[in-house]
Amino acid sequence: MKDEKKNSLKLKHKIGYGLGDFGGVMTFALMSSTFSMYCTDALGINPTTIAAMLLVWNIWDFINDPIMGAYIDKAFARSSDPRGKFRPWILRSTPLLAITFIALWSVPNLVEGLTRLCVLFVLKILYEGSYTMFNIPMGSLLSAMADNDEERASLSSARGIGSAAATLVALFIMPMFLKKYGESNPTGYAIGAAVCALIGFVTCLGHYFFTEERNNTGTSAQDADDIKVRDILDVIKTNRPFVALCVHGVFINMMQYVGNTLSNYMYADVLGDISIAGYGTLFSAPSMLIIFIAGPMIAKRIGLEKLIRYGLLISCVMYVGLFVGLMLFDMNPWVYAILSNTAMGFAYISIYMQWGLVGEAIDYNEMITGKRTEGSIYGTFNLSRRVGQTIGNSAAMLLLGMVGYNGTLAVQSSSTLNGIKGLCVLLPGILILGSWAAFKFLWNMDDDMRTRVDEFKASKKKTASE
Repeated sequence: MKDEKKNSLKLKHKIGYGLGDFGGVMTFALMSSTFSMYCTDALGINPTTIAAMLLVWNIWDFINDPIMGAYIDKAFARSSDPRGKFRPWILRSTPLLAITFIALWSVPNLVEGLTRLCVLFVLKILYEGSYTMFNIPMGSLLSAMADNDEERASLSSARGIGSAAATLVALFIMPMFLKKYGESNPTGYAIGAAVCALIGFVTCLGHYFFTEERNNTGTSAQDADDIKVRDILDVIKTNRPFVALCVHGVFINMMQYVGNTLSNYMYADVLGDISIAGYGTLFSAPSMLIIFIAGPMIAKRIGLEKLIRYGLLISCVMYVGLFVGLMLFDMNPWVYAILSNTAMGFAYISIYMQWGLVGEAIDYNEMITGKRTEGSIYGTFNLSRRVGQTIGNSAAMLLLGMVGYNGTLAVQSSSTLNGIKGLCVLLPGILILGSWAAFKFLWNMDDDMRTRVDEFKASKKKTASE
């Protein structure tokens, strides 16, 4: 009984894990929501050029995500760092994340022309590499902390709360500075980014100090050479739940990044007040709170996968209905903020609750392969999300250019405004259906399969204790 109490997941562990996504999202939220406007309006770069650069930037992420995950697995197998498998990487990456983010939003303002493009390109590469170095171990840490389904759900909720809170804070802070300095003034972007980076730095350190790894027994020094990057190909062939998660990752991130990339254009050009973008995110807070409080209870009753599917369908219907309303009459900006953020909240059930399913896929993979490679699996899942991010980012900017957006105009044409409405509301609603289909037709973890996984884990724990 004493050992059981000692090894239980404590409140500080949950808070610490939530601080991890809070710290990372303090910078990441601005990359998905404001970075494109920073490039077009403050730096004066053509949307088509940004679309091309985003494609190259995200191809870099395709490469570094799974490689970073595999390297973490292999490095720990060889050294068995007493601090854990993932936490040392969090400590190393935290200062790099803050420094590269501040530089990205300030240094390009100091140069012009081709030099500006080159500096922007390099700094974005450095930031994304730093974020990967932080995000892969932070996400993988869940499976090293949680020992059962209840703990996975608890940590997933903590991470979701941290992510949602950071999104609200970051998307409240930046529009305030843009309102003060103007959307075409680089000073507002630089100050807002620095404030968010410093808040993220402090909370990332809290994540390191308040977390603890308990389940790193699956990889030892003697099997280090048996861990290979190409192992992930076998996972894709045999791990159907993991494939479902990857397909979901592509579609839900396409939806997220199309919406986030173009959201500021909706508020600034269609609705006429960009400051509402910051306040608008507050309207998602009630639905997020309900999700985090009631989500685990609902998931226990109907299953986490069904909770996610129902949330996606509700979101899809709301987005399509909102688009119809926008096309039929002039909508009050505050009404739009409430409806769009509520629709987003239902879609984000899948984003905030997916981490428990990732842990389940990791356990299933260990059962069928005999290898516990959290870093490789999480890194590859993150790769699928990066694919969606790449397509969403690049397509959003490319389509924005196709509907005729011109950052130098004070007022956009009516056809451009209608195009922005479709891109911000209708397109995300359509993309959500792809995520729903992944869980409806590919996900195959039923009660019998979960029982088999639980029996395997119990057998492994018993063997390790003997």
